[in-house]
Amino acid sequence: MARSSSSVWGIEIGQTALKALRCSLVDGEPVADAFDFIEYPKILSQPEAVAEELIADALNQLLERNDAINEKVVISVPGQSGLAKFFKPPPVEVKKIADIVRYEARQQIPFDLADVVWDFQMMPGSMVEEGYALESEVGLFAMKREQAYRQMAPFDDVKIEVDQVQLAPLALYNMLAFDRMHERVDAGMFDPDDPPPSTVLLSIGTDSSDLIVTNGFRIWQRSMPIGGNHFTRQLTKDLKMTFAKAEHLKRNAREAVDPKLVFQTMRPVFNDLVTEVQRSIGFFRSIDKKAEIGELIITGNTVKMPGLAAYLGKNLGFDVHVLDRFNRLGGEDVLAIPTFRDNIPTFAVCYGLCLQGLGVSQIHASLVPQEILTQRMIRAKKPWTVAALATLMIGMTAHYAFTERSWATTHDDLWKAPQNEVQTMKSYADLQTGEDGDLNSKLTYLNEIGKEVSGDSEARLKWLEIIKVVNDAIPRVDFPDGKILSPKELPYLDRKDIHVQQFETKYYEDLSLWYTERVARRYRDEIRSWARITNNQEDPIVLNLAEDVGPTESGWVIQMNCYHYYNSPDRIGLEGSNHVRNILTTSFLKSSATLPIGVDAAGNAVLEKFTLPEMGLTYPLLLDDKKDQPIQIPNPDYDPEAIMAVQMRLTEGEEVTPEMEAVLKEPPVLQVRKLEFVYQIVWQEKVLSERLEAKEEARKAAEEEAAATAVEESVAVVP
Repeated sequence: MARSSSSVWGIEIGQTALKALRCSLVDGEPVADAFDFIEYPKILSQPEAVAEELIADALNQLLERNDAINEKVVISVPGQSGLAKFFKPPPVEVKKIADIVRYEARQQIPFDLADVVWDFQMMPGSMVEEGYALESEVGLFAMKREQAYRQMAPFDDVKIEVDQVQLAPLALYNMLAFDRMHERVDAGMFDPDDPPPSTVLLSIGTDSSDLIVTNGFRIWQRSMPIGGNHFTRQLTKDLKMTFAKAEHLKRNAREAVDPKLVFQTMRPVFNDLVTEVQRSIGFFRSIDKKAEIGELIITGNTVKMPGLAAYLGKNLGFDVHVLDRFNRLGGEDVLAIPTFRDNIPTFAVCYGLCLQGLGVSQIHASLVPQEILTQRMIRAKKPWTVAALATLMIGMTAHYAFTERSWATTHDDLWKAPQNEVQTMKSYADLQTGEDGDLNSKLTYLNEIGKEVSGDSEARLKWLEIIKVVNDAIPRVDFPDGKILSPKELPYLDRKDIHVQQFETKYYEDLSLWYTERVARRYRDEIRSWARITNNQEDPIVLNLAEDVGPTESGWVIQMNCYHYYNSPDRIGLEGSNHVRNILTTSFLKSSATLPIGVDAAGNAVLEKFTLPEMGLTYPLLLDDKKDQPIQIPNPDYDPEAIMAVQMRLTEGEEVTPEMEAVLKEPPVLQVRKLEFVYQIVWQEKVLSERLEAKEEARKAAEEEAAATAVEESVAVVP
């Protein structure tokens, strides 16, 4: 079936009527081209009604009145037929949102995902910066697969191809966001701490009602088990009349013999409706404390009931408006028709469906099963595939005919001898190429063996060296005579040493895989913080941060899980993470290590000093900037045996001495403030010969620079 992309049909199969609206875009604005409102002879939920036949008859009438339907079709399903959940993912890359949603779907959808049709999208107003979703909300929409096929079956029976399926509450949101809230939504500025006022949209259906609360950016919706039929059943029950008469009386209550009796009979249902709405709004306010509700809009043909809007406004305390017009929908040829004008409240869902089909809605997720979309794609491409195969067959047939003709005119006896010579030479060349390849493989193997043998003396020491260097670079408390002082002699909050709990390494073939944009941004922030704390703003490392592209080639990343107790609140700016930057980062950037490089003639070790960058240690990074936490640790001065001995002495009548009182007052645990952090540093291996060669080159470069400076100064003083 040919599809027209310029117009869209939005079709809603209701309980009392089929509603359809066709719209197109003109200069970016929707325009109504056609509509249809087909009431069923009976309400679908009546016991004697055959819903399948009534819906089929209505769809056939729709096709007859509109000369078949070749445009795009979007249909709605009741809100209670599907699931709509909204959640806030953690700050993460946008490309990983799909993985988070897949995990969330497994948690939220109470069925096997293979039995469910589901889709998702980020809601408007989500904050995305540099590829990261920071403040965002994601909508997850789902429906059982068998339910989706059941909703599409009437359209399949009459050969109407459904392009998109949407939940009715979400279609209402699309209508409201486009028609009433487009200015704030198009601006895209959403502050979760100061959200715009919300609107409550109550769509009163035949057997149930949908309540949507939205500010244009965020949605909360609920289906309520009360609708227009409840008023009719109340009349049927209390006034002892048939369902058809009660329905007529409900619609024409003001013309009844005793209107007051009619309204008094329906009052319990009015009260139930108000109670459900109040309970829903109350629950919404309990989960969104910052929301302010400005108005309530009601839709659906039940709003025609006399006094309904006034009753809701009086009992709910909101400004209640009936949705009796669409502000941004053009097309006076349709809008002026009395049938459409009288039933505008019931076309809100169709309008929202048309907006989605035209691509101007906020929610564009669809619940059409993927296998149906795949079948349609294959069907659409079949003619092109057949044409391509036919062209290929024609080309191959022509190629075969020309080749056969060429072979028919070739004289094999003239080319047989040259072909044999070429084959012999090719065999000889292949043999020589194979022998050359074998020799190259042996040479490569011997070269590698030579490197291993000659470099073994240095390579076997590299890990011992680097562990010693890292260990020496970690600050410690210099206790006198090597004796660890007690907490009384040196309180924990005055101890500057860093404790390492875990030491791990990871090898990277390419260190740029570790030095991601997030790590680079963190490293630059850390270096600037270190320079500010240590007054090293003019350090070359700081001045060259903008041009620093990070480590390249292969190497190791060393990670240490550490902690310290130097967290006194009196040391503002020198405690917590600043203490790590002040002593640990400074140590890794500025300290040096003295290592043996050999022995002299007397057999004494020859020592050489290397900076940590010369050892290959660069890019020190405090990976997380957390707050210190109060904890309890065992008191080393607490002696249970000494306390027991003192207590025994007291029971024997001895007087309390200051020493005994001090023993008794010693607490079993101490309250301290502990900061746990993760620290990383890059190590690119540099064996001893490479380090010595680099130092020699640096020394020669320094001598050459000094000589050049001396020459320039001597030239400057010559008259």
